[in-house]
Amino acid sequence: MDALLMQHLLNWLVLGSIYTLIALGFSLLFGVLNVIHFSHGDVAMVGPFIALAIVQAVTAMAMPLGASAALLVAILAAMAAIGLLGVLLDWLVIRRFRTSPAMMALVATVALGTVIREMIRTLYPQGSNPKPFPAIATGVIQIGDVVIPVFSLIVIGVSVAMVAALFALISHTPVGVRIRAVAEDLSIARLMAVRPDRIFAVTFFIASAVGAIGAVFFVSHAGVVRFDFGIQLGLIGFSAAVIGGLGSMNGAILGSLLIAGVDVLVQVLVPDGASYRLVFIFMLTILVLVFKPSGMLGKPVFEKV
Repeated sequence: MDALLMQHLLNWLVLGSIYTLIALGFSLLFGVLNVIHFSHGDVAMVGPFIALAIVQAVTAMAMPLGASAALLVAILAAMAAIGLLGVLLDWLVIRRFRTSPAMMALVATVALGTVIREMIRTLYPQGSNPKPFPAIATGVIQIGDVVIPVFSLIVIGVSVAMVAALFALISHTPVGVRIRAVAEDLSIARLMAVRPDRIFAVTFFIASAVGAIGAVFFVSHAGVVRFDFGIQLGLIGFSAAVIGGLGSMNGAILGSLLIAGVDVLVQVLVPDGASYRLVFIFMLTILVLVFKPSGMLGKPVFEKV
């Protein structure tokens, strides 16, 4: 296989894997809570800042950990912290809008995202400035003329493993059965002794923790982290979920791969494509919404009036 084509395929799979981890959170939260958590990208982007702070603290204290081990510990801690942050934000803000019109929840979560970004910018040392983020892996594997970065293999492998684990959790565990019951019919789930508040908390923890990994991969891929990256990552993840069909986990994966494919093709075929890739991504989102409002794999919802 041509080395350049292989590189483009790897870039597609890496970006698709990153976008999938964010889009799954949007679909999971919408499927269970019927709420568009528009600050999901900003919540996830807190993860890299936590990981970076932990790495810097470990380095400053000269703890007996190598750079890779320190980064791994930092990422795992960031996952747990962002999972708990998601639960806290649900308890403080989002749960108050579960029975409100969808527009109220949407506006509230947009405002919440702004608050999160400004808190990062204000509370993190020199939070307004871009910060270099350590590479998760720097090695390469060469097969003939094809050079495969180890980082790409890690992103793809971890993303596939997390998606498989999430599907297994939803499909084959008691917690997953309760999550599906609440998503299907909240009133019936209550009658079957399911406690919705606990399910909402579990769902927020899972979606936020998975999103944190996606954000860490995103900034490691970019080599830098910014307080406002959450806007871009959130919009791309939300667009992927919309293209695939909000509430459909399979749709989130499909939408992410489609958006990643457009991203790579634009950068390859369009002059100065990196500057215009978001334009083409959102044009694709508009086209899907025009011709199939429920998304590629979403189910139309009919309401009696």
